[in-house]
Amino acid sequence: MSTFPPYKEITVSKKMWIGLAAAAALMVTGCANNASTTAGSGSSGGSGQAVSIMVGGLNKQIYLPFMLAERLGYYKDQGLNVTLQDEGAGVDATTNMIAGKVDGVGGFYDHTIAMQGLGQQVESVVSMLTTPGEVELCRNEVKDQVHSPADWKGRNLGITDIGSSTDFLTQYLAQKNGVDPAGIHRIGVQSGATLIGAMQHGNVDCAMTTEPTVSTLLATGSAYLLLDMRTATGTAQQLGGEYPATSLYMTTDYVDKHPDIVQKLVNAYVKTLSWIQQHTGADVANQMPADYYAGSGKDAYAKAFDSEKGIYNPTGIMPPSGPGTDLKVLQAFNPDVKGKSIDLSRTYTDKFVQAAK
Repeated sequence: MSTFPPYKEITVSKKMWIGLAAAAALMVTGCANNASTTAGSGSSGGSGQAVSIMVGGLNKQIYLPFMLAERLGYYKDQGLNVTLQDEGAGVDATTNMIAGKVDGVGGFYDHTIAMQGLGQQVESVVSMLTTPGEVELCRNEVKDQVHSPADWKGRNLGITDIGSSTDFLTQYLAQKNGVDPAGIHRIGVQSGATLIGAMQHGNVDCAMTTEPTVSTLLATGSAYLLLDMRTATGTAQQLGGEYPATSLYMTTDYVDKHPDIVQKLVNAYVKTLSWIQQHTGADVANQMPADYYAGSGKDAYAKAFDSEKGIYNPTGIMPPSGPGTDLKVLQAFNPDVKGKSIDLSRTYTDKFVQAAK
């Protein structure tokens, strides 16, 4: 039986500052990166311009464009040699980027806001998801007790990791529904098999996750859906508006120094986002590595994609009202952002997407 700690006594702010300290240490010592795993990573190969991107879960459908662009040959078409590294939560990905160990991060846009609150200038260069694509599942044993986040007090709640976007959203939903985030136990269970094990063994009562983990867990009949942010309507109901999520973000310093590489990356992603709109889940599944749908099966993977295809941004342009929603969510509970003056215009740029179009 898998075992997990009852909860992690660490705040988001402390986690992020620990990460920044670690980043500084990495820059000084040049030590090897132990935070990421290269399992499931890929490279576009060739002798083009080298660029490395760490993604907060390559096999998650919310991060589909990163590997799909490689499988379609779009990096190579742009003359890029892209190395994709897999990092299950995205928190350590940001730390490694700040340390200069990777050039960019495939993660949620809200991290650019949180990082500005910590004095770090990071910006999204292409918006890939207009909704979080996240689902809150609960194990059937608590169905008569947990009807909404208002029932979360004292509960063990699964997130990818402390300081991740699922952590941000979980804390916000708790506070919005009258539960002090300090009164819930947030446990990092990643996704896939570890999250499913935590649910099935009762280590967490509910957990926030994405496809294909959602379909895999629901297929077992051991969990029920508490809330769904895979649609614009569901997202607005829970978060108050459009919530741009997956993006490629980089330090402003890197963007300013390497506009040619950034433009080529954005060209590849804009083309990938267009491809997604024109194809079905079966087409997508045929392009992806088999281990991406090993847990749910190829047909279930394709069906999950078809059901949530609307999460993908068809253009790559940042939704005009989106950044304000992300900021409102973080300001509600996050001490790194709450009460601080955040310049949203510096957290993203559309110029590369506009040039690509």
